[in-house]
Amino acid sequence: MKAKTVKGNWRMKKLGLPSVFLLCIFFFLSGFFASNFFSQFQEPEYDRRLTPRPRARLLEKSTEYDHLSKTGDSGDNYVTLIPFQVLSWYPRALYFPNFASADQCESIIEMARGRLMPSTLALRKGETKETTEGIRTSYGVFISASEDETGVLDTIEEKIAKATKIPRNHGEAFNILRYQVGQKYDSHYDAFDYTEYVPQKSQRVASFLLYLTDVPEGGETVFPFENGFNMDGSFDFKDCIGLKVRPRMGDGLLFYSLLPNGTIDPTSLHGSCSVVQGEKWVATKWIRDQEQND
Repeated sequence: MKAKTVKGNWRMKKLGLPSVFLLCIFFFLSGFFASNFFSQFQEPEYDRRLTPRPRARLLEKSTEYDHLSKTGDSGDNYVTLIPFQVLSWYPRALYFPNFASADQCESIIEMARGRLMPSTLALRKGETKETTEGIRTSYGVFISASEDETGVLDTIEEKIAKATKIPRNHGEAFNILRYQVGQKYDSHYDAFDYTEYVPQKSQRVASFLLYLTDVPEGGETVFPFENGFNMDGSFDFKDCIGLKVRPRMGDGLLFYSLLPNGTIDPTSLHGSCSVVQGEKWVATKWIRDQEQND
């Protein structure tokens, strides 16, 4: 035992403490980098999905896809990236930040400002203008892209078609709306229940709202039945409760009124909360299941 101890001490003296320290550092770093290298190939699927990915600028033509196939006459020969966030699956609602520029929003407001009229309602069977007074108190005007000499609405309409994957000729004219303090729109459906309304030539599939101004307080778009809440029959359509989307200049909101089977999504009920401070401007594009002639 004594001889072994002496031999071990002799080796330690010959190697030296600094050399032992450097070897420890070498093996530690080697193990660290090796574990990182192999972990790239073993990353769980859910981690890859949750990792944020950098977004390209809106409507920026990418040069990274030179191998793309030749497109048809109506297709694009470049990749268009439009960032969005899924807000809800019930209803299917998606949020598009910075969908339009401030200049585009201001241009739309100016072309509509002098043409506003009190907003109207599509009346159900048995309803009258008098019995529905106070449900919708905004002012608005319908303007088609073909009327706009500046080309702003044409650009926005094309981008909405790319975002929704529904041809632009399925959209109604833009309904440019202004809500002042105290004005609102009680919760309602954009799609038409044919048992309650007069026959329609087509059905509204989806709605795209482009917010043209910031609203300091109030004016949110609200979905009171989101995820099946408040559907016990006691909900007051005047109430501003549920999933709320605050208006912000240039941002867009897309939601679908129909389920994939073509029936009305009961959770797509929505409204516009009363404006408390400021002024709300919004450009609404209703999209139908058939071509429109505006």
